[in-house]
Amino acid sequence: MKKVLVAYFSVLGEEGVTGKLAARFAERIHADLFQIEPAQPYTTADCDWRNSKSRSSVEMGDRSSRPAIASQVEDMGQYDVVFVGFPIWWYREPSIIDTFMEAYDVAGKTVVPFATSGGSGIGDSGRNMNALAPNARVAAGKVFDTNISADTIAAWAQTWL
Repeated sequence: MKKVLVAYFSVLGEEGVTGKLAARFAERIHADLFQIEPAQPYTTADCDWRNSKSRSSVEMGDRSSRPAIASQVEDMGQYDVVFVGFPIWWYREPSIIDTFMEAYDVAGKTVVPFATSGGSGIGDSGRNMNALAPNARVAAGKVFDTNISADTIAAWAQTWL
C-alpha cells in the first residue's frame, strides 16, 4: 500500500475553502495531512488582487518569488504520493507552492495538484510544478468545486493510489 500525503495551502488555513477540502480528502483516503503555512501569514489586504502593490500581486508578478514556509514535512521520504492543494491565484498555483516544491526531494514520487477556484481552471500549475520537480511524476491536476464530496475526490484520486 502506498504512503500518501495531502499537503495544502489556504490563506485561512484549516478553516479556508482549500483547507476544509484537503481535510475531508485526506480523511477519506487515509492520508497524512500537512498545512503549508507561510512564515508571514497573509492578511486580507495582502490578498487584494485588485491592488497591484498587494503582497500576493507582487509575489505572483515575480516568478522567482518564494515566500517562506513556517514548518516542514518531517519525513518526505516516506511518501509515495503527494497531493498538493491550493487556491488558484492569477490562473496558477500561488508562489508558496513553488517554495514547497523546491523544498523537498520528490524524485520518484507522484505529485498531484488539486485546487479550488472562484472560476478559473488549474492553468499551467501542473506544468509549473513539474518544472520545479523534474524527477517526479507530476500530474496535470484538477480544480474542484468547494462542495465536492469526499467520495468524489477520493474516486478521482484512485488513479494515483
